[in-house]
Amino acid sequence: MDTLIEDFIKKDEKEVNLMSPLVWAYVGDAVYELYVRNYLVNTTKLNPHNLHIEAIKYVKAEAQAQILEKLMDDLSEEEKEIVRRARNTKNHHLPKNSNVTQYMYSTAFEGLIGYLYLTKQEQRLNEILKKCINIRN
Repeated sequence: MDTLIEDFIKKDEKEVNLMSPLVWAYVGDAVYELYVRNYLVNTTKLNPHNLHIEAIKYVKAEAQAQILEKLMDDLSEEEKEIVRRARNTKNHHLPKNSNVTQYMYSTAFEGLIGYLYLTKQEQRLNEILKKCINIRN
């Protein structure tokens, strides 16, 4: 039986490497948000409004930048390169609720999550997502 990732991802690693890191971040944003929402639904009894309030603590740019900083020592050289590429990609979007540096690092964090997802590195993705939750708790 195929996993969720295998069902959705049709690109091979070479194709993923040719994508803009902003595409990785776009996917990573959704993957991380879904993971956080699932975590909160499974570990709390909050109503939807309070679930949203709690989720923001994990997914806002400032939190993602802090998580990435704490993850860096645990990343492989390849993963650090993914982070660097995503962080340095020119993004013409101005952050609303963070400064430019936090936004760059949150984009790098989302880029890493998206890259791992798109390259079907499910075990490593799960390891990192669990570490993210532990860092925020």
